[in-house]
Amino acid sequence: MMQSTEKLQTNKLIDLSHTIEHGLVTYKGLPAPIVCDYLSREDSKQFYEEGTEFQIGKIEMVTNTATYMDCPFHRFADGKDFSQIGLECFTDLDAIVIPLPFANGLAITVAHLKNYELKNKAVLLHTGWDVHWKTEHYYDNHPFVTEEAAIYLRDNQVKLVGIDSHNIDNTLGRTRPTHTTLLAAGILIVEHLCNLQALPHQGFSFSAIPPKFKGIGTFPVRAMAKVPVF
Repeated sequence: MMQSTEKLQTNKLIDLSHTIEHGLVTYKGLPAPIVCDYLSREDSKQFYEEGTEFQIGKIEMVTNTATYMDCPFHRFADGKDFSQIGLECFTDLDAIVIPLPFANGLAITVAHLKNYELKNKAVLLHTGWDVHWKTEHYYDNHPFVTEEAAIYLRDNQVKLVGIDSHNIDNTLGRTRPTHTTLLAAGILIVEHLCNLQALPHQGFSFSAIPPKFKGIGTFPVRAMAKVPVF
C-alpha cells in the first residue's frame, strides 16, 4: 500500500501577552495591581482535612493593566462593552504583521500601511518598543498611529489593530484621535503586545480574549497567534 506524502498541518501557539504580576506598572500614573491571597493554603487548613488545602487569590487592579483590549465603551458611553462584543470579533482573526521599527521613526502614517492588504484583518504593528517593557523609557515618546493612518485603517475595514507600544495614540497631547476613530467604527484595539518578532508577516490567526464584563470597555487579554506548521 502506498503511503501519502502529504504533510499534515499542525498549529504552533505563540503567546503575545505580558505577564500580570503584583506591583506591575503598565501606564504611568495608574496604580499597579495588587495580587495576594484572599485565603492562603495555610489558612485553609482550619476548614479542610489534612492534604486538601488550597489557595483563593485576590486581585485589585485598574482595567488598563499589562496587555489589554479596548472596545467602544472605553471611549463612548453608548458604545458596546465586553458583554456585547461577539466572540467572532476577537477570536481566530486572519492577521498580518507590519514591521515598523521604532528606530526608523515613531509616527505610523498612511505611507507605512499602503502596500498591505488590510480588509477584514487583525493588523498587528510591530515596532519593537516592547524591548523597553518595565523601564522608565517605555512610557515616553513611544510609537503611535496618526489620526490619518487610523482613518485609513477604518476605511480599509480592518477588524482589529494591535501594537507593541505604550499607546496606539500619541500621548504627548490630550486628545486621542486614533482611539476615537477606530472605536467609533467598532474596531477593537490591543495595546502592549509583545513577541511580535516571533510571527510570520501573514498566514496566521490572532486571538485576544477578554472576560465577558458588563460596563467595562478595556481589560487584560491573553493575546496569542496560531501559526500553521507543516
